[in-house]
Amino acid sequence: MISRKTGVTGVARALCAFTAVCAAAAVQAQPVISEVLYDAAGTDNGTVFVELFGTPGTLLDGLLLEGVNGTDGSVYRSVLLAGVIPLDGIFVVGDDSGDGTSLVQQSDLVADVDFQNGPDSIVLRGSEGVLDALGYGDFSTASFAGEGSAAPDAASGQSLARFNPLLDSDNNLADFTVLDVPTPGTVPVSTVPVPPAVLLFLSGIAGLAGVARRRS
Repeated sequence: MISRKTGVTGVARALCAFTAVCAAAAVQAQPVISEVLYDAAGTDNGTVFVELFGTPGTLLDGLLLEGVNGTDGSVYRSVLLAGVIPLDGIFVVGDDSGDGTSLVQQSDLVADVDFQNGPDSIVLRGSEGVLDALGYGDFSTASFAGEGSAAPDAASGQSLARFNPLLDSDNNLADFTVLDVPTPGTVPVSTVPVPPAVLLFLSGIAGLAGVARRRS
C-alpha cells in the first residue's frame, strides 16, 4: 500500500514505489490461473469458478481451459474461452447453471467449469502451448499436469488462490494457498496492473517531482 506523505520528497518516494509496482505488473505478459473453486459447499452446479489474471485488454479468444484427469492423464473437459481481460486485470469464468447463467455474480464468461476434485489438474492452453497449469491433491499414484509440486486439495467450500498473481514460480505448492472464503473477482490491490499510458504519465510526474526537489 502507498500512504500519503507531505512534501515533495514524500510524493517522489510514493511515486517511485508506485512506479515499481506498476513496472512489475507490466511484466505480466500472459494470463495465469489466479483462483479456482472446484468443490462448492453445496451443489457445484453454477457456483464454482476459475479466475484468470493478466494484462488489461488481453484477448482470450481461442484459449482453452482443460481439465486433466489424475487417474490416467486424459483431458476430460475442454472449455473454449472468449472475451477480453477488463481494466482490473481479473477475468472470472463462472460455472453454467444449465441455462446459460451462473450464480457467480462476478462472472465475465459463463461456461461449464465444474472441474473434478483432486488429484487433478487444470491447464490454461494457447496456440503456442501451455500458458499456465495448476495441479492439486496427492499425486503419489496419479498423473500430474501442473507445475513443480502440487497444491493441496482444497476442502469443500474452499478455493485455491495465488499468493500474488504477478509472481509465477512454476511451482503450484509455492504459488497457491487455500482460502476458506473464495474471492472471485478480487486480488491483492498492489498487484492490479496499470496500463502503459498511466505508467508513462506517472514516470513523468515522478521526474518533475525530482526536479522540483533539486530546485528547492
